[in-house]
Amino acid sequence: MTKFRLAHLGLVMAAIGFTAAAPLAGLSSVAYAADAVRAEIGKPLQEAQKLAAAGKNKEALAKLKEADAVGGKSPHESYLIERTRASAAAAAGDNDAAAKAFEAVINSGKLSPAEQPKFTQALAGIYYRAKDYPKAITWIQRALKDNPSDGQMHELLIQTYYISGKYSEAAKELQSSKAGSEASLQMLANIQLKQNDKEGYVQTLEKLAGSYPKTSYWADLLNRVSGKPGFASSLSLDVLRLRLANNLLSKPGEYMEMSQLALQAGNPAEATKIIDQGYKKGALGTGTDAARHQRLKDLATKTQTEFDTKQAALEAEAVKNKDADTLANMGFALVSQGKADKGLALLDQAVKLGTAKNPDAVKLHQGIAQFNAGKKPAALATLKGVKGKDGTAELARYWTLNINHPM
Repeated sequence: MTKFRLAHLGLVMAAIGFTAAAPLAGLSSVAYAADAVRAEIGKPLQEAQKLAAAGKNKEALAKLKEADAVGGKSPHESYLIERTRASAAAAAGDNDAAAKAFEAVINSGKLSPAEQPKFTQALAGIYYRAKDYPKAITWIQRALKDNPSDGQMHELLIQTYYISGKYSEAAKELQSSKAGSEASLQMLANIQLKQNDKEGYVQTLEKLAGSYPKTSYWADLLNRVSGKPGFASSLSLDVLRLRLANNLLSKPGEYMEMSQLALQAGNPAEATKIIDQGYKKGALGTGTDAARHQRLKDLATKTQTEFDTKQAALEAEAVKNKDADTLANMGFALVSQGKADKGLALLDQAVKLGTAKNPDAVKLHQGIAQFNAGKKPAALATLKGVKGKDGTAELARYWTLNINHPM
């Protein structure tokens, strides 16, 4: 029986990699030691290899049928045929033929330890592209069993779970992932919405707002905290403060509402800053309500004058009555006015008195004021201690996110 040797059977596959939309898997060029095959198999095998190298993959697959027709093939000859077919079929987009060939090659026992995981990954990608998700999952899991730290296969597993509707499995994998990429967190948030997991969704949204701050994340987060059962309406101004800090105010009514709430809270300096920003952005001072905007601006100026005139007397009265709420509001207003030392001292005094109607709200305002005064470490420490269940704890956490990861 005439034989000859094939020195190389160079199989060139597409570079391994995948995207969320269309995962691809493949192999770099592979070469291995020469092995003897019969001429009646070796000849069509070589011709098929040349056709594949020239990009004529369908013709290569047709040529392999000549080798298939030869009887009595040795395990090694069958392996070489299937390995060639795997390359050509994958390049031709024939997923069924490629999958069968890859499985045959993997199960042959002839792959080296270095090649085995590459072929397993490639087969997983083939089944994914063929939308045979159960088999894709099986082979991805096999790849991960061999290499648990393979981030690419882990992402493909999550993607396959998700696209096949296995949301619980996808969520479990995402939550165990240490990567925490924006895309992964977005997928987890989407799954939690589908499963009506409101608490989990908000937790994921917080991670997105903290690590990848965007107006869309902050808008959703603040809308949800405002609508949470038990959220105190007295914290509306605090929500608007976060909205302002994250560039979420744009309408004239929003600036008007926030400045009016600031005036009601006894903080004309803050109201003036809000109004000035509204004018600067063109939200105030224009249109049919321009005169109304001007009246509000004049009111803020007048209120500031009255505040300056009466502040000392009101402070003395609040100290005498151990009125922590008045001292806290006054302290916040003084910080807003630029009198940080005096204002922070009053806030500290209010906290120590412990007579406030809502101690957590006072601590929240103390933390915000400390941050506004440029005392970031103190602000973060104060905000960490806010534990109220009326929305104050959430707002303190969101201020922490905003301080550490500003827009």
